[in-house]
Amino acid sequence: MGAVLRNYINGEWVASSATEHLNVINPATTAVLASVPLSSAAELDQAAQAAAATFAIWRRTPATDRIQYLFKLKALLEEHLDDLARTITQECGKTLAESKGEMRRAIENVEVACGIPLMMQGYNSEDIARGIDEIMIRQPLGVTAIIAPFNFPGMIPFWFMPYAIACGNTTIIKPSERVPLTMQTVMHLLAQTGLPAGVVNLVNGNKTVVDAMLDHPLIRAVSFVGSTPVARYVYSRAAANGKRAQCQGGAKNPVIVLPDADIAMTTRIMADSAFGCAGQRCLAASIALTVGEARHTFTDAIADVARSRVVGYGLDDGVQMGPVITAQSQSRIEGLIQKGADEGATVLVDGRQSKIPSYEQGYFVRPTILQNVDPASEIARTEIFGPVLSLMHLETIDEAIALINSGQYGNMACLFTSSGAAARKFRYEAEAGNIGINIGVAAPMAFFPFSGWKDSFFGDLHGQGHQAVEFFTQTKVVVERWQDWSRQF
Repeated sequence: MGAVLRNYINGEWVASSATEHLNVINPATTAVLASVPLSSAAELDQAAQAAAATFAIWRRTPATDRIQYLFKLKALLEEHLDDLARTITQECGKTLAESKGEMRRAIENVEVACGIPLMMQGYNSEDIARGIDEIMIRQPLGVTAIIAPFNFPGMIPFWFMPYAIACGNTTIIKPSERVPLTMQTVMHLLAQTGLPAGVVNLVNGNKTVVDAMLDHPLIRAVSFVGSTPVARYVYSRAAANGKRAQCQGGAKNPVIVLPDADIAMTTRIMADSAFGCAGQRCLAASIALTVGEARHTFTDAIADVARSRVVGYGLDDGVQMGPVITAQSQSRIEGLIQKGADEGATVLVDGRQSKIPSYEQGYFVRPTILQNVDPASEIARTEIFGPVLSLMHLETIDEAIALINSGQYGNMACLFTSSGAAARKFRYEAEAGNIGINIGVAAPMAFFPFSGWKDSFFGDLHGQGHQAVEFFTQTKVVVERWQDWSRQF
């Protein structure tokens, strides 16, 4: 068993009193990296009490002073980027290049949050009536909570945390118990910035800690990323307790390939989208809808790329795709592939029962392609969250858009084409929050919101950018009238 991880509460590393621990497993080697405690509701309460006490001071700290800690954090993240990326690869399984890209996105959010003195500004109007002025100001909420998923242990907490603290809130982060090591390193870096104790806290745990966050009276807002069933649960329970919530759920991201698309480019980009991060990202392409003649050219090309993709340990040179996160995920994904075959799909490229030399015990599923998937089948609707691409064929772009819009999810939809008219039609009509045109992963920059529609998002305000600032602040309107005392002298 590896080292037992600790919680970070009120600026101190604290040993958990938990009686139950989970091993943190390297999914490629199956080596035990650490032991993570499943903390109690009482330990979450300690963090909430500390965050609430600090909030009274932190909210009075000028925004220009608050962001100085973020400038220092950015520099430290840059300095330790390689170490952070290695940690992500070891505990999450993605390739080193993917891990570095993840941390680049995290740093990007720190950079944007450094603009809080401008982004948090309100507005005012003079003389709304004679001698009366009206002002809108933004103020922080108080204690906030972040519940992070396993697939991006470095990036996703940064969709929320920099904005929360820059706006004057304090926060508590619960990393996924599967991948807690990355945020342990981030907390050490935060401590080096001199950030006041209690501004950012970390509590390891599972559903017990999540429920304690959702119920705790001092926690005002909750940010969550995960599957749709859990997102709905978190949103409902948070709302029932009077909290703000932004809950990113699952996806079944469809991509249309038109006959006029550049097939070589489309294939390369689609392979990276469907099989990058072993398909374990909420913006992974899941369904390719070929239209007209694209059926034959794209199918042959994507099958060749899928078969040739180099799978292995993400720290090894030349590896293009790593393992999935757990043995349970591996079994679930392989079971869904079989489900697709049972429903009539052809397993064109089969990635099941993969054994990687030197890593035979790892949780690997090679790229898989299911052909002739029935749009009405269960596999067409289920989020696989693995390196599996389903192929469907339609005759027109209108049919393809209609099929996209009939789905329950609305996280991302993409189109590959050379036609500007088709692109405009698609971006106008497709019912998804993130749209890609000749893009396979339509991931917004940090100064845009990470949008999501339908069952892919529960809430009103998304993570990142201006919407994050709105989420982590409350507006106060002041109406003022002042007696003109000068007339008395």
